[in-house]
Amino acid sequence: MKRFSKLLPALQKKLVIPIVSVVALLAFVGLLTYQVTKAEVTVNDDGEVTTVRTHADTVDALLQELNIEVEDHDYLSHAKDDLIQSEMKINYEKAKQVIVTVDGVNEPYYTTADTVGEFLVEKELETSQYDQLSAAEEDAIEDGLSITINKAYQVTILDAGEESKVWTTGGTVGDLLAKNDIKLEELDRLEPEKSKRLSKESTIEITRVEKVTDVVEETIDYSVVKKNDQSLDKGKEKVVAAGQEGMVEKHYEVIIENGEEVSRELVKEEVVKESEQRVVAVGTKAAPKPTPQVTVSRSGDGEAVKTLTMHATAYNWDCASCSGRGFTATGYNLKANPNEKVVAVDPNVIPLGTRVWVEGYGYAIARDTGGAIKGNRIDIHLPTLAQASSYGRKTVKVKILD
Repeated sequence: MKRFSKLLPALQKKLVIPIVSVVALLAFVGLLTYQVTKAEVTVNDDGEVTTVRTHADTVDALLQELNIEVEDHDYLSHAKDDLIQSEMKINYEKAKQVIVTVDGVNEPYYTTADTVGEFLVEKELETSQYDQLSAAEEDAIEDGLSITINKAYQVTILDAGEESKVWTTGGTVGDLLAKNDIKLEELDRLEPEKSKRLSKESTIEITRVEKVTDVVEETIDYSVVKKNDQSLDKGKEKVVAAGQEGMVEKHYEVIIENGEEVSRELVKEEVVKESEQRVVAVGTKAAPKPTPQVTVSRSGDGEAVKTLTMHATAYNWDCASCSGRGFTATGYNLKANPNEKVVAVDPNVIPLGTRVWVEGYGYAIARDTGGAIKGNRIDIHLPTLAQASSYGRKTVKVKILD
């Protein structure tokens, strides 16, 4: 018994070694089994790719193992409660905040888009070619980025009465004119003024103003001078100098607005040619009185010296064969006095200046002559050419009153 007691410690020592070996083997096998049963998962964390082996059951558990905190706006390729599978690929991208200001109104957005253009499409923020953006579409998105969008609108421009519509995102009237290459001249008027801020109700009116000089040529009437001529029978007249009209240039300052004249002011007159007098010789030589068949009678408000039976026609100062100036052979202005009773006579029968009474015409003065008025012919002046044309030819009694 004592011998067995002595052998027991040695036996125990021999048994411990195999037991420890078995335990170690089991631990190794367990560890190996634990490692082998892990799932291999690839995680893309905002562009940083990591391959891990995990016993996590779900995507959420794995992300917690990796200290990845997913917020509401972030991108995650799988649902958090999806079960982990070997060779799974999980993509995670943290959202960036972007502040968008549209026409002065701020709105925060969260996005995982890479560029401004992709962000605008993602958030359905429509812009036109006329809108103004503070960032280019190819600019990269960064957290905290601010984008300002000024939406364009149309305003009306009335330029010299012509209407057009142009796009703008605001600013002043002057900015709009410069952007559209609309230039103003010194005299042009603009409403409203250049410093006025634009709005969607703006209408811009441009009045185009020109100042020009208009030179108008006008004739200067010549004067008629009568000179006594003793070599010429009394009652006869002879044109010594025909007379010539002069010429004056009148300079007007003309204001034109939008192509139409609105004012005209005479600023200068310049005589470029002086008129020349018409000189008429008036006969003073006594001439024998004509001896036509006459009958003496009384008429009107004076005593008739004699009464003639004559062939009468009519004329007007503006006739085709007249000069159009309206002066008679004695220099009387019928153009200025169309209603004056004047007759053309043969001075050898009725001296010029004689007062007469013509049947159907009334009292008149012999102030004119005519190439066809010879002998017992008389031509009466009527106020209008139409009256003269319709008079025809008549036989009338003519009373010479003095």
